[in-house]
Amino acid sequence: MAAFYLVPICWAGWKAGPRVGVLMAFLSIVAWFIGDLELGAVYKHPLTPYWNGLMLFVLYLVIVFLLSAFQKAHYHLEETVQLRTSALQAEIAERERLEKAKVQAERLATVGTMAAQVAHEVRNPLGSITLNLDLLQKEINKANGSTAGEPGEVSDLLSDIREEIQRIKRVIEDYLKFARLPKLQIRPLALNEFLQGKLDFLAGEFEKANVKLRTSFDPELNTINADGEQLWQAALNLIRNSLEAMPAGGELTIGTWHQNGHAQLRVSDKGGGMNEDELRHVFTPFFTKKAGGTGLGLTLVQQIAIEHRGHVECESQIGKGTTFTIYLPLTERL
Repeated sequence: MAAFYLVPICWAGWKAGPRVGVLMAFLSIVAWFIGDLELGAVYKHPLTPYWNGLMLFVLYLVIVFLLSAFQKAHYHLEETVQLRTSALQAEIAERERLEKAKVQAERLATVGTMAAQVAHEVRNPLGSITLNLDLLQKEINKANGSTAGEPGEVSDLLSDIREEIQRIKRVIEDYLKFARLPKLQIRPLALNEFLQGKLDFLAGEFEKANVKLRTSFDPELNTINADGEQLWQAALNLIRNSLEAMPAGGELTIGTWHQNGHAQLRVSDKGGGMNEDELRHVFTPFFTKKAGGTGLGLTLVQQIAIEHRGHVECESQIGKGTTFTIYLPLTERL
């Protein structure tokens, strides 16, 4: 009969813990002792039933604590497996991200080489065309007295042509800026103070755009190693995109954080946001929603982050805004 008491004892110890298991063992001993007396068991010595009960209780306790130790080992094993599975999944995700970054870098390198060659071939003829337009404008101004209406129309036409040429030049300059990204000049950089100083110069631009700037700098973020000017070029691209995303004004938040060995620079706006397809292609070269955009601004931001051994991520929701986060390794020594 004593063996049958192990069933509720083991169940209580496994489900509710060793304390409940010990309590159940004590209650089982009491029940056994009462049952033993009720059955009228006869012993040679009057202390024998008490001794038997004590030994049985000790046996139950040993079983409870062995079961408890097994349970802890079981849970610890499950936790270890979960942690290692999570670490493996994180490592696989990081490898996939690095592989994508590598493919993207190779693609950007090819695009950059092509852009530099095309820009070089196109820029010189554009300069010659602009010079001839200026000369033609002077001739029209000289003839302005002889023909009243026509020179004005021709001047407007020449002005439109000049504006289009300037737009092409801006596109070429963006291509060259992307293709000839200067070598990093890594130095110790107090990121918070650096950003605050740069943002102070943009106060007038924010006011003109009716945008309220909020800053949230991590006070525990110490000096990082980075190329300050290139990092600001990336941040400025993100800021300009945010301003364009809020044509009627709004709120722009710029902040820094540090987490998991990375410094984070975050630019968040309250603009119209992007859908899933736009978000999927946001860093693709030449992809843009802007009519006069070149589609290289965010690609340049990504390239600067990669050059710093970091990366950039984007989160966006339609009607709620967009957040770009640049991740920079805190321990990087370039």
